[in-house]
Amino acid sequence: MRKSPELLVPAGSLEVLKTAVIFGADAVYIGGASFGLRAKAKNFTGEEMRTGIEFAHQQGAKVYITANILAHNRDIPEVRRYFQEIKEMGPDGLIIADPGVFQIALEECPEIERHISTQANNTNVATFDFWHKMGASRVVTARELTLDEIKEIRANVSKELEIETFVHGAMCISYSGRCLLSNYFTNRDANRGACTHPCRWKYYLVEETRPNEFMPVYENERGTYIFNAKDLCMIAHIPALIESGIDSFKIEGRMKNALYVATVARTYRKAIDDYLQKPEIYERNMPWYQEQIANCTYRQFTTGFFFGNQDENAQIYNQNTYEKNYTYLGIVEEYLEAGEYAGFIFLEQRNKFSVGETIEIMKPDGQNIKTKVQGIINEAGEEQESCPHSKQKLFVKLDQAAVQYDILRRAE
Repeated sequence: MRKSPELLVPAGSLEVLKTAVIFGADAVYIGGASFGLRAKAKNFTGEEMRTGIEFAHQQGAKVYITANILAHNRDIPEVRRYFQEIKEMGPDGLIIADPGVFQIALEECPEIERHISTQANNTNVATFDFWHKMGASRVVTARELTLDEIKEIRANVSKELEIETFVHGAMCISYSGRCLLSNYFTNRDANRGACTHPCRWKYYLVEETRPNEFMPVYENERGTYIFNAKDLCMIAHIPALIESGIDSFKIEGRMKNALYVATVARTYRKAIDDYLQKPEIYERNMPWYQEQIANCTYRQFTTGFFFGNQDENAQIYNQNTYEKNYTYLGIVEEYLEAGEYAGFIFLEQRNKFSVGETIEIMKPDGQNIKTKVQGIINEAGEEQESCPHSKQKLFVKLDQAAVQYDILRRAE
């Protein structure tokens, strides 16, 4: 019988963590206010981390905390204090790249699993074997590995050592995410969580003796974005990923919103389950997976290095914007069955919508239900024709049923 891989989904906030779990994640990875590689993400306070871990565990899901910066001397005392705090929260694992941070985690919270981040550049059998002997329970593959290389690692390391691999999300132009461009241009260290994403910028050439003459590197009249990689998407290759022996399928995106996370989690969840139930079901549903995965923001798709080195088609040269087919409107916090607002849902609005407008209810089971907005009332009891102010708390009447954790979205 084929083993079901873990579906590991990112969360940059408590709301997104709950969404990820409800929409199909087996595990979620999050970051605290320090020591993760997404300093610009919302990240979690200590109390939010405790709440999120409790919620995930109640739903049968795991939570891993990122501590994958490459630490400087000044970071070390705070790292130790951080792990002392985390120990009391009961996460299921720590994601670490730095050997010194790894050792401190062993000293401060030895009962918590330690996973080795892709930032540690894990590209060969010997590296995986080294980390296993040092006490790691899981190693994340470098993104530069082919599927054949991952298979070879799986065949030659201990069965007790788990292998985690990114299967979806943004690709970094630098080797397994290690980058100096951000530090060089803006003094914000990508390896300590403050990347400014200079790989997405537009570049010109300047000749040394002509400093004021900017020569574009271009494919067309709009210029070119020479480092701008397409997003990874392996939804069409679930069988190959499962047969390779990868233990955990990892989604990138701790800075993404709940709509993105719900869309990707739900689609990969169904694809994995369908294939394990019967390969023919997976093949039959392929158009649905591809349609759904294209409904979240993305920069076109590539299969990365899984099937060999990338060519010039893995980059986007003429723009750095996302494709976007849906707008996130909010997540249902409660359906009111009685009282003054019986039949209404309660939510915190994220983008404008109006009475009379047709939107969609996105449900964890795969349904997308069109519905008309019949009424909007604010917390003061005042009726509104629309809701233009972000994060306004609202009672909303729809002509189709929506329940807690359903997501509202609008097609663009």
